[in-house]
Amino acid sequence: MEFNQILGYILAVFVGITLGLIGSGGSILSVPILVYIMKVEPVLATAYSLFVVGFSALVGGIQKAKQQLVDFKKVLLFGVPTVLAVFLTRKFIVPNIPEIIFSNQSFSLHKPVFIMIFFAIVMIVASIKMIQPTMEVEINATEKLNYFAIFSQGLFIGLIAGFVGAGGGFLLIPALLFLAKTPMKMAVGTSLFIIAIQSLIGFLADITTQVLDWKLMLTFTFCSLIGVFIGSFLSKKVSGEKLKKGFGYFVLLMGTYIIAKELFFS
Repeated sequence: MEFNQILGYILAVFVGITLGLIGSGGSILSVPILVYIMKVEPVLATAYSLFVVGFSALVGGIQKAKQQLVDFKKVLLFGVPTVLAVFLTRKFIVPNIPEIIFSNQSFSLHKPVFIMIFFAIVMIVASIKMIQPTMEVEINATEKLNYFAIFSQGLFIGLIAGFVGAGGGFLLIPALLFLAKTPMKMAVGTSLFIIAIQSLIGFLADITTQVLDWKLMLTFTFCSLIGVFIGSFLSKKVSGEKLKKGFGYFVLLMGTYIIAKELFFS
């Protein structure tokens, strides 16, 4: 086994630890590790990331369900549009992006670079959400839900998640809070189940369009799950909310680095 693969698997444990400690957001490091450390092609890396995110979120979701912190009605409410959007994005949009997006005499934008730049922008947006303090929402039980807004937001979240191979928790949790009027603790658990379903079904679309390295993907996932359990144990001793802000700044730096690398140093 080559050094870069060993390093990648070690970092996969770190991804799992951050997931276990702070919940949504930790998995956003999977794609940069797969691309820059393990030398996986970007489109394939987003497929592997969906698999890793899906299983990691499922483990976390089951733990939250045992604590009765999952609203399964809202899993269905958001799950239908997000799953639909993720599957269609992976099945039809991503495979049909042209290899050369833009080209002139001095500059060419190729598909792998475009995907990494788009991913970096998503990282920066996610980092800002992590840095901002968590907001609690007052729940009005008599207020009617805006089902059209929920469905539309679900489609948008699924589109982003399917394109970059991330769970989209940084978009999903605010939607559950403000559109679905869900308490914060319940929103976290509910989002994990939605992320698990959308990611794993989105990954199914890649089975027919990508040649997958199952050994690499399953080993990376296994290492990540080890990290999730370590992170869950550490979360009882360390405040995840305090770590989330610091991790947000780290993700911000990573996103900025990816944009600079792809545009100026590749």
